[in-house]
Amino acid sequence: MLKYKEIIDKMTLEEKASLCSGETYWDTKAINRLKIPSIMMSDGPNGLRVQRGKTDELGINASEESTCFPAEATLCNSWNTNLAYKMGEALAEEALEEKVSILLAPGVNIKRSPLCGRNFEYFSEDPFLAGKMGTEYIKGLQSKGIGACLKHFACNNQEERRKTINTVVDERTLREIYLFAFEMIVKESKPWAVMSAYNKLNGVYCTENKYLLGILRDEWKHEGIVITDWGAENDRVDGLKAGNELEMPTTDGKTDEEIVEAVKEGTLAEEILDESIDRLLDIIFKCVENIKNDYKFDHENNNRLAQKIAEESIVLLKNEGNILPINTKEKLLFIGDMVKNPRFQGVGSAVTKPERIYNTYSTLENRNINFEYEQGYERNSSKKDKELLKRACDKAKSANIVIIYAGLTENYESEGIDRRNIEIPKNQVKLIEEVSKINQNVVVVLSGGSSIEMPWKNRVKAIVHGYLGGQCGAIAMVDVLFGKVNPSGKLSETYPIKLEDTPSYNNFPGTELSVEYKEGIYVGYRYYDKAKKDVLFPFGYGLSYTDFEYSNLRIDKNEIDIKSDTKINIKFNIKNIGNIAGGEVAQVYVSQNSPTIFKAEKELKGFEKVYLEPNEEKEINIILDKRAFEYYNIEKKDWAVESGEYDILVGKSSRDIVLSDKLKINSSDKNISKKYSEKYYNCDINNITDEEFEDLLGFKIPPREKVTKEITINDTLEQTKHTIIGGAIYNYQTKLKMKRYMKKQDISKATKIMMDMQKPLRNFASRKYGKYNTDMIEGFVKILNGNIIKGIKQIKLGKAKKEEIIKKK
Repeated sequence: MLKYKEIIDKMTLEEKASLCSGETYWDTKAINRLKIPSIMMSDGPNGLRVQRGKTDELGINASEESTCFPAEATLCNSWNTNLAYKMGEALAEEALEEKVSILLAPGVNIKRSPLCGRNFEYFSEDPFLAGKMGTEYIKGLQSKGIGACLKHFACNNQEERRKTINTVVDERTLREIYLFAFEMIVKESKPWAVMSAYNKLNGVYCTENKYLLGILRDEWKHEGIVITDWGAENDRVDGLKAGNELEMPTTDGKTDEEIVEAVKEGTLAEEILDESIDRLLDIIFKCVENIKNDYKFDHENNNRLAQKIAEESIVLLKNEGNILPINTKEKLLFIGDMVKNPRFQGVGSAVTKPERIYNTYSTLENRNINFEYEQGYERNSSKKDKELLKRACDKAKSANIVIIYAGLTENYESEGIDRRNIEIPKNQVKLIEEVSKINQNVVVVLSGGSSIEMPWKNRVKAIVHGYLGGQCGAIAMVDVLFGKVNPSGKLSETYPIKLEDTPSYNNFPGTELSVEYKEGIYVGYRYYDKAKKDVLFPFGYGLSYTDFEYSNLRIDKNEIDIKSDTKINIKFNIKNIGNIAGGEVAQVYVSQNSPTIFKAEKELKGFEKVYLEPNEEKEINIILDKRAFEYYNIEKKDWAVESGEYDILVGKSSRDIVLSDKLKINSSDKNISKKYSEKYYNCDINNITDEEFEDLLGFKIPPREKVTKEITINDTLEQTKHTIIGGAIYNYQTKLKMKRYMKKQDISKATKIMMDMQKPLRNFASRKYGKYNTDMIEGFVKILNGNIIKGIKQIKLGKAKKEEIIKKK
């Protein structure tokens, strides 16, 4: 039964279709005669990006000022779900002032590889942690009447060819790793919208993937709408049939006409369209109910919250000889361009225009801390590096402590482009190495949105990582360095020693057409711990200026018959045995002994952050339910628990387990009968053959390269580079223009070029009143295929049509 049947019955077919795409880049369409208003959306996982003027998807054009909170990767290092809730609330208050109804956030895609250029915008390599943080973020946001748009659904784990890549993944891995956080969040926080991803999943675009959207709607009971990622729609009618209600941004009515035509021709049932409109209206009216005129948020409160989140998210990675916190009486030398020009946010659609921004240099001056400063390096390597290095080394000779600010610059990680390595800039590495030869007391302060390698780790006394700390990140870092704040952040991702150690190394970013997830469930610590591979820093790791003692682990029962409503209390004590107050993140992992199906050595299933005064002790109670012991049984197409013995592990990280006990579980679920390659049981994932992966998939591996040289409208400019004209365009854009932008450090424009080269040709005709239309693009395709005369004629025809439409408009 339609909730808004009375309104829908009054709508013309054309009006129904019109609601299925945007009016502008950020707004939906209105139907004034039926009092259906327009609503506004905005980017904003870590700060509102409202664009009143020229719009774009990469943060190139200016936006309104807002609070720049720490990035999601930073927030997750706090392991503080309450802070996630408060950040959601604060973002909602800013949205209310700007009349934004839906925030395009949060992103809960799994960090499959540290190379993904957008990792700063995602929570974790672990789906349970990502799910818990995302759930509270959305609850906070929607508690104030602003809708969340959970993204990117699903398996959008790389930027390379993100608009065309076919993600090939087996069903169990999909369910346990890449859909788990989405499922938890949809069920527990009920987001008003979910954003469908650009990529294909097992051969079908996510925007029109009936299997994927069927899970969302039918299994998880998603009550909101599905919105395409901006420009992601492949076939609008197929998308509507699959359950994708809203296409964004505007197509200037082009795809609305396709919907109308499909209904008239009988290829799209009007009942399907009506159901989509009913869900759209429900969200639109809900949004409008919560719009508040003249609403003003508390700027100072949000600034304080941004600082608090940054403080709790800073991770102390090394502190040899307790060199930290720093005594202000020491002779201090701060080195690094980032001391004055902090790297505080990601690059791309998450870019905000902060209403204020603090840096370390000014913060130290304002606090009357005596220090010297040297730039040390250029943001991008240049001829000046040699001179800057010499000056830094000269001053380092007389300093008691040298603090080097380093990390990933804007050119090293960005939406739209994946990293090629996990190194920081070479001029920074050179600086650290040379200064550490001169001075034995070197502290490295890192910025960046993902893991890096540290060949210089043993040369320095301390390493502190602030990730991307937002507008107050510099103040938070100074407070940690000088002991005003005791660091309590823990890594939400593993730091490998080198890129070759990563589980997806042989299968990232894939081929021209597809990327294969041959590593299966072994993502992040699930791989490193099972394979017994040395890591730089493990998942869940982080030091403190104090020490914590764990004791007295108790479990309700040592044997249970597990049921759907089972609740198991895991209790233990934590005591602060140091001299200062501090926060600790207690982590509970579950490990099954001798499972029938291959499994990770351990999996995170619970955590809690606790704050303790010196000598204070608290009891922690973490509740595990049936889901904590389940795996996805592909034979029964459902979750199942194996009978057997399980270890309950309490740790300070995945590699530092301090308490453990055993639990016997009796289950009525039937075990999986199929046996897979021993390599999956032994975690020998670097040598998985195509046949072994196909056995896991249950189907043949799709083509990895384009079979024919013939160009179609669904190919990218990159795929046309073997042709004379296509090659000329590709080379001009990537070798000349992109090189020029990179030299100017204009990473946004360089990224846009790369994205243009990797988007389907059909996307260039996505707007009816844009520069090109479908006829012109199809003519261009004919020219690329050698049909020059026919192609030129069709381009002229398309141009004439476009001019005629513009005249009528």
